[in-house]
Amino acid sequence: MPDVEARKTEIHRLAEVAADKPATYGPDLDLGSFDVAADAKSVESLESLNKQTKEAALDIGFDTTEDDRSGSYFQMDRSPIYRKVEQMFDNKLEIMSTEEALALYPELMYEKYYWRNVAPDKDKYTAQVALTRTEGYFIRVKAGQKIDKPIQACLFVSENNVSQNVHSIIILEEGAEANVLTGCTIHPKVRNGLHAGISEFYVGKGAKLTFTMIHNWSEDFHVRPRTGVTVEEDGVYISNYVMLRPVCSLQTFPVARLIGDRSRAVFNSIVYGLDDSYVDIGSETSLEGAGTRSEAVARTVSADRSTIYSRGRLIGRNNDCKAHLDCRGIVQSESSTQWAIPDLASVGAPGAELSHEAAISPIAAEEIYYLMSRGVPKDEAISMITRGFLDLDIPGLPPALRRQIDKALEETAKESM
Repeated sequence: MPDVEARKTEIHRLAEVAADKPATYGPDLDLGSFDVAADAKSVESLESLNKQTKEAALDIGFDTTEDDRSGSYFQMDRSPIYRKVEQMFDNKLEIMSTEEALALYPELMYEKYYWRNVAPDKDKYTAQVALTRTEGYFIRVKAGQKIDKPIQACLFVSENNVSQNVHSIIILEEGAEANVLTGCTIHPKVRNGLHAGISEFYVGKGAKLTFTMIHNWSEDFHVRPRTGVTVEEDGVYISNYVMLRPVCSLQTFPVARLIGDRSRAVFNSIVYGLDDSYVDIGSETSLEGAGTRSEAVARTVSADRSTIYSRGRLIGRNNDCKAHLDCRGIVQSESSTQWAIPDLASVGAPGAELSHEAAISPIAAEEIYYLMSRGVPKDEAISMITRGFLDLDIPGLPPALRRQIDKALEETAKESM
């Protein structure tokens, strides 16, 4: 049996060493300037949440009616206030807080999952989550189970100037399939704060996880997600990331390891930079097994005074692997800045096939003129073209969430004109 207490001590020691360690990318933050999040009371039903909270949740695709959902998890600041698994999915699906999972499965968690895909000493943000009382969700789909309805989770911030520290773990056992919709958002009264989120994904043999995250923050809010993924033989991991609202700063660079033969990873990102937003996004895929495949697609638009960095790293470690980066950006303002940074490496794998396509440009004038020649006003033409550019065809997206993203794209494109 693993020594749980020794592992706890090791995690704490590693985090303490990194408590002041800046991240590789993104603006450095003074973590001492944020308050500790308060506790919140549990609710019997999501329908009992106040109107503003429900509306904010709906904007990120979280349905408080729970129609067509297999399970739900809702966290307010640092407190899990609601979790539920639909009865028909009992014994197929587990949803609980990470703290509950640590108490229920201490040996399993500390040996195989907890802080195994993300290092607690990666930087000051991982260290803060490791050292400060936190929650987050634990989702496990049992072997061979295919959950045909989406699982939804919401991480909600209700107070100003707090640091919400969360550690979430998703496990798909062998042959399992699931579609997880996660949204992170704030109460309309919240202007500033920090969300430091650790996410660890474990995709078993022949399993498939589609993970969609929508972020909805504010002009003075900071976001520091840290994500690690491992995919075993014949497993598939698909990540869809959407952010269409202003943020003070966001820095994220998820890392996926394709350790099993014929495993696959796909990263899709849609980002609209508005106001003074500073956004540094990217992904890294390490192709380690034979027959591994990966694709990373990013669509970014910078407007106003925003700055966007779009990074992509592919590391081929097996002669039989293929991967492609597709990073395209539109610049809509003379005061905005965009960087596209592809990064390819072959490590002891001369047969690896890695490629990239990166482009930054304005909206093509001929496209605007074409629409204007058909009676479309110039501002509306630019809005239509922008919306079409950001409208990635994301396979497997539930129709309700597809409509939600379409609505957000339309409203954002109009607001930016």
